[in-house]
Parts: sequence; structure tokens; C-alpha cells
Amino acid sequence: MIDFRVYDETDAPEAARPQLEAAKKRMGFVTTLNGVMAESPELLAGYNALAEQFGRSSLPGPAKHVVWITASVENGCEYCVAAHSTLALRSRVPAEVVEALRAEKPLQDEALEAARRLTHAMVVQRGWVDDAQIEAFMAAGYTRRHVLDIVLGVGMKTLSNYTNHIAHTPLDPAWQGQEWSREPAGA
Repeated sequence: MIDFRVYDETDAPEAARPQLEAAKKRMGFVTTLNGVMAESPELLAGYNALAEQFGRSSLPGPAKHVVWITASVENGCEYCVAAHSTLALRSRVPAEVVEALRAEKPLQDEALEAARRLTHAMVVQRGWVDDAQIEAFMAAGYTRRHVLDIVLGVGMKTLSNYTNHIAHTPLDPAWQGQEWSREPAGA
């Protein structure tokens, strides 16, 4: 296994240090994900820029958490499922919603379920969602802009999910209460 270093704001490559310092101010600590990404200051900057833009997107807050968790579950990213489950709960997304997303179960809330279904379809179908899937999403009250906002969120999660797969990023203590792993098929 290739060993990827987890940097902090004091020992990272010079170009990554401002990004890590900003992350520490924002989160209170440098996540191990950001520490791994610091090896490529461009990846770190790109990921943080996407995260900032997705945060500003037109999707309602709970739907953003649905996108993050759904994409991470579908990609099997243990780190991101734990991190985004923790952040969703801190943002007052109901625990039953977070639990259902982690278990790949339908959501009771129609609008959130529509976001879950479209996000799942985008990841599984590599973006080749058909008009009927988009129309079903829009019938739940969403717009074409929201469709594209989900593309942004999935892109953001693809960067972090793939980084975590490659680097075997250690889970931060802040996320350990929401550890997750995909149940083996048939379990």
C-alpha cells in the first residue's frame, strides 16, 4: 500500500498552507482529508472551491446533506459518510434521515427523497440520467438549476471519495461517532 502523508498547516507544501490555515479557522481543526489533499495544493484548492460553491448553491440545506451522504454511500467512502453524517446531525437534519441515507433506504420526506434518487442515479449512471428521472425530481418542487447544483455536489464528493479510497485517509476523531462501512452483500 502506498503511504500518503497527512500534512497540517505547519508542514504542508508551501502552496497548500493557506488552504489548511483557512480550513482550521473554519472547522477548528485540519481534517485528515485536507491534510492528505495538501500533497497536491491544486487538488486541495479545487476541492475547497467546489465545497464553497456547493455551499452557496440554490439547493436547500438538508438537500445538500442528502447529496453529500448519498454520493459518499454509493461510492463506498467510509470517511465521507462518517464526516457528512456528523455534519448533517449538527445541522439538525433529523437522525432518521441520516440513518436512512446511510442504510440506502428511501426517505419519508418527498423532496429529500427526490434529491436522494437523483443523486443516486447520477452516481450509478455516471451522469447519464434520463429525462424521466429529472422530471420526477422537478415534480418534487426542484428546478433545472437544482439539477445542476447536484452535479456540482457529486463532483465535489467524487474528488474527496476517490482521494480517501486511494490514500486510506484515517478518520478524524470528530467523525468517529458516525463510523460507517458498507454491509457486505447478503448480510
